[in-house]
Parts: sequence; C-alpha cells; structure tokens
Amino acid sequence: MRSLVLVSASTVHGTGYLDHAEAEIRGALGSLPRVLFVPHALKDMDAYAAKARARFAAMGYAFDSLHDAPSPRGALLEAPAVFVGGGNTFRLLAEMCRLGTMDVLRRRVAEGMPYVGASAGSNLACPTIKTTNDMPIVEPPSLEALGLVPFQINAHYVDADPASSHMGETREERLRQFHEENEVPVVGLREGAILRVEGDRVLLRGTAGARIFRRGRDPVEASPGASIEALLT
Repeated sequence: MRSLVLVSASTVHGTGYLDHAEAEIRGALGSLPRVLFVPHALKDMDAYAAKARARFAAMGYAFDSLHDAPSPRGALLEAPAVFVGGGNTFRLLAEMCRLGTMDVLRRRVAEGMPYVGASAGSNLACPTIKTTNDMPIVEPPSLEALGLVPFQINAHYVDADPASSHMGETREERLRQFHEENEVPVVGLREGAILRVEGDRVLLRGTAGARIFRRGRDPVEASPGASIEALLT
C-alpha cells in the first residue's frame, strides 16, 4: 500500500523547517527507526543534510543521507523510509538518474516504504516534472519522474492578485497551457498544503487549500480535510 506525504513547501511563513508538516510526517513514519534523506536538489548537500538531520532528530528519528552512501541503490534497498528534500527539481531528477536509483526507489515505495517529499521531492513523485516552477539549470535524460501518484503537483501554487500590475502569466494560465498538451490532472498546492496518500486515498491536509486543474474543465477548489481522489478522475 502506498504511503506518501507530499508537502508543498518545507517552510511556511512564521514557522520553522518542516514544523507545519511534523504531524503528517510522524503519522506516515510511525515507529520506524530511521529515515534516508535525498538531498540532491541542492548543491551543498552536506549543509542540507545537517539541517534535515537536526530536524528529524528532534522528531526522534535516526537519519542517513543518500549522498554519503557507498552504494546509493543499496541504501535505498535497505531504507525503512525516505525523505526527498526540496530545491531544484531538474537537478534532483538528473542526479537520481545519474545514480541509477529511480527504479529502486519506485519499487520500494510500491512495496510500502513511506515516502515524504517536500517541494521538488513532491514533484519527483509525479508522472513527470513538467509542472515544476523551477528553472532547468541542468538537463535530465527525460522529464519522466517516479509516477508514484497518477497526477501532477504544482508546488507553491499562488493565486492571481487582481491588484497587481504584473503583466506576466499567472500560475493558472501556465497550468492551462500544460493542459493544452497534456491530459494529466494537476493539484495546485498552496504553501502550507500537504497531500497524504494512503493506498488509493488522497487526503488534503495542512493549513492551506489546493486548486485542482483538469483538461477542459474549470478549476475546482479543495479545502484542508477533503478527500480529493474523486476530483482527480
């Protein structure tokens, strides 16, 4: 049974790192002893791992980082749970492909290993990374991601500000353009929103809502506490 926690942003204004997601992370990890961290979305992986290690230690979990592992595939095969951190989604995907770890991570999650993703880590759980907000600072072999869920995520989703004089595309316009070429539904996760995936159930948790985009239909609002799998079909 799939068990995923997909966080829009690792930090929400007024709170510390992962504070708003702690209850959901604890709910997914339970009494598991250790977490394997994937820090490859950021350049300084040592500093990133130190930050995440301190936060998970405060929650009572031992911690390893994939970038320290002699065998990345072996580390994923042995990990009780995985946390994939945020940063640049293109770099994250490129590095995971370079390490040859995409297939083993996909298989382990299908077998029931809990997966926690934040921002880029949430994007990596989708069929592709086509709905990331990040710049393509590197070029992965393809845009295909893990496909742990059958929908796309747009993390850090922001609504258009009618009072703004900015003349560029809104996030909604960009996601409508995505649906000009693609069928897959998109969950626009506002900062503070969290998706909890258990088997076939998709629950919207956290402190903010989401906007569901489907090709040829008007967007639909979802509030925290909602079960949204029906909105995705």
